[in-house]
Amino acid sequence: MKDTIAITVYEKPTCSKCREMSKLLKDKGIDFNKVNYYTEPLDEAKITELLAKMKLPVRAILRSSEHVYKELGLARADLSDKELIALMVKHPDLMQRPIVEKGKKAVLGRPTENVHALFD
Repeated sequence: MKDTIAITVYEKPTCSKCREMSKLLKDKGIDFNKVNYYTEPLDEAKITELLAKMKLPVRAILRSSEHVYKELGLARADLSDKELIALMVKHPDLMQRPIVEKGKKAVLGRPTENVHALFD
């Protein structure tokens, strides 16, 4: 029986982990939608919603290896969650990817196997 709850993968198409996630879901015969959040930017409300569904703090999805992270001094910055989310909206490279959403749950797809939690 097919799963009727829509699955959405928020991704950057050139990201190797995003491509791995697509392959894993396709290999399992799971239908899903892809959102390239570089061409379809996520707003503050959506990022906040995804964080709540993942049960993660904001800093857990920051990509600390990115140039913009270092340029903005985010390792030392004492910014609120709201300020960090606003920066992710402005600089999508700051956000870890892929993020996979299914109904009331979401997972960070690093490692790719995290997606299994959505189907348990």
